[in-house]
Amino acid sequence: MNSTGMGSRHLSTYIDRPVDYVYAYASDPVNLPSWAHGLGQSIEKIEDHWVAESSPMGRVVIAFAPHNELGVLDHDVTLPSGETVYNPVRVIAGNAGSEVIFTLRRRPEMSDADFERDASMVAADLSRLKELLESA
Repeated sequence: MNSTGMGSRHLSTYIDRPVDYVYAYASDPVNLPSWAHGLGQSIEKIEDHWVAESSPMGRVVIAFAPHNELGVLDHDVTLPSGETVYNPVRVIAGNAGSEVIFTLRRRPEMSDADFERDASMVAADLSRLKELLESA
C-alpha cells in the first residue's frame, strides 16, 4: 500500500564529541561536501546564498539558520524546480557527547520508495559526520 502524504521520520546519530565541537563543524557550510553528500560534492557562496552545483538533485540553493546557541542547524533547500524543502536539524548534548537529529519530512508527492531512499541518504550522511568527527 502506498502511504504517500505528509509525515516525518527522525534520523539520528550519537557522536562521541562535545556538542559545541559538533555544532561548530556541522554548521559551517564549507564542511558540507565532506559529510553531507545528499547536498553535493561541492558548495560555494554566491552573494548571500550557498549553492551546490553537483547535488544528486541538480543545482540547489541552501539557506542556513543563523549561528545560534541552541544547536539549530535548520536549512532550506531550493530545488531546481523552485520548490523549497525545509530540513529541521538539531545538535543536542547527550551524555559526554552529542546527538545529531535530522527530521526528514515527507513531501506530498513522494512515493514510499522515494521517502526510503531519502532516509537512507540522510542516515549515510549522519554516519559520515560521526566517522569524520570521531576520527579527528
